[in-house]
Amino acid sequence: RARAQARGVRAGLERLFRHHRELFWPHGGDGGRLGTATLLDNSRWLGRLPLLGFLGGAGGRLRMGTLLSRQSCQARLRSAEGMSLAEFLYPALQAYDFLHLHRHHGCRIQLGGHDQMGNIMSGYELVTKMTGTDVFGITVPLITSTTGDKLGKTAGNAVWLNRDKTSPFELYQFFVRQQDNIVEKYLKLFTFLPLEEIAHIMEMHAKEPEKWGPQKRLAAEVTKLVHGREGLESAKRCTKALYYSSVEALEEMSDLELQELFRQAPSAELMLEPGMSVLDLCRKANAIPDGPSGYQKITDGGVSINGTRVTNPEAVLILGQHILKNGVSLLRVGKKNYYIIKWLQL
Repeated sequence: RARAQARGVRAGLERLFRHHRELFWPHGGDGGRLGTATLLDNSRWLGRLPLLGFLGGAGGRLRMGTLLSRQSCQARLRSAEGMSLAEFLYPALQAYDFLHLHRHHGCRIQLGGHDQMGNIMSGYELVTKMTGTDVFGITVPLITSTTGDKLGKTAGNAVWLNRDKTSPFELYQFFVRQQDNIVEKYLKLFTFLPLEEIAHIMEMHAKEPEKWGPQKRLAAEVTKLVHGREGLESAKRCTKALYYSSVEALEEMSDLELQELFRQAPSAELMLEPGMSVLDLCRKANAIPDGPSGYQKITDGGVSINGTRVTNPEAVLILGQHILKNGVSLLRVGKKNYYIIKWLQL
């Protein structure tokens, strides 16, 4: 599981760096100034490090009092669960990572979230003691929700770089929904827009707040960086299909996009039979109950197909209207119950 997660992290980062190069350095890094990103897995050196060798080397240079005084360590020691030896040694291993990267790759800067301050300081102290070289640490603010809670997998509100965890549409919508009091900060943190352009975007927003200009620009920039231009187009198609009932967008959507947009929606594969009605479709998809109540659900306006409400249960299904040219029908019953119908042998 750890190896699979490491592969997922690597894939997400490689994609991010590739899109950054394609979007902002289209001529190969402007004469090489961009440089290259090297992704390493610390199991390559930690997995081969003898325990006694580690204790006699790095372990002898790290002071217990310093490690115990870290705020993160104090909090864990005071908690009901306590702190395991493995947890306590984590800062020591991270410090050793910095030492290894400095010795073998010339690394002099370690970057991390503000909650990594103690671990980064341990690395700084270890490298300076064992090599005498000046190295540096940089921390960045943690991204928090409007209530001040940390965003991440531990808190259960993570936004992922990988498409199978967070689709381009979901990533786009996450940033579109950001509130006015945070969107300017996010534009500065997560995009490469010049500060002057961000200031102009915010000025226009003050005049026309109903257009949600900063949120849309933020969502577009981040989605494009994480998923590329095609990922942004996918997010826009899904947005038009779901929120604007765009038949054109639905017809252009791939099977993957439909699955991402309606993750919880049941799907069914059906054969189109002569004279097949709206009522037949709803029943075959198990979208309405049998009997008069299901019939009435349609007549009361509780059913729509491809974004258009249908009220006649006996209406015969029409190609191009109820069945899109990509062989799909999107059935909605009530406000949130979606069903994806794939038609066979049209």
